[in-house]
Amino acid sequence: MQHNTELSVAEQDDISRNKTVAVLAYILFFLPLLVAKDSRYAMYHANQGLILLLTGLVANVVLGLIPVIGWLLLPVANLAVFVLAILGMVSAARGERKPMPLIGGLELIKAPS
Repeated sequence: MQHNTELSVAEQDDISRNKTVAVLAYILFFLPLLVAKDSRYAMYHANQGLILLLTGLVANVVLGLIPVIGWLLLPVANLAVFVLAILGMVSAARGERKPMPLIGGLELIKAPS
């Protein structure tokens, strides 16, 4: 976790200007792609939001196809996705670039240089 004292002025400005978009990226991952495409901070959280969406989709499809046991595990998986979304939103609101547990290490959306 980076502390704001370790960040450059440009990075702090990027975070403060795009914090709301970063939080909303966990609901609409593509929002930063439309309104903050030059923001490394917003793109980081857009990437996390996309990973979360894909994880939820895969979990729902796979568990939905498994009779009984899968159907019983489906609410647990959806709750886990919801909890990860809340953790991501809190991280974004705090100005952090903290990857989500287990799935946050993937990079599907490249941040601008």
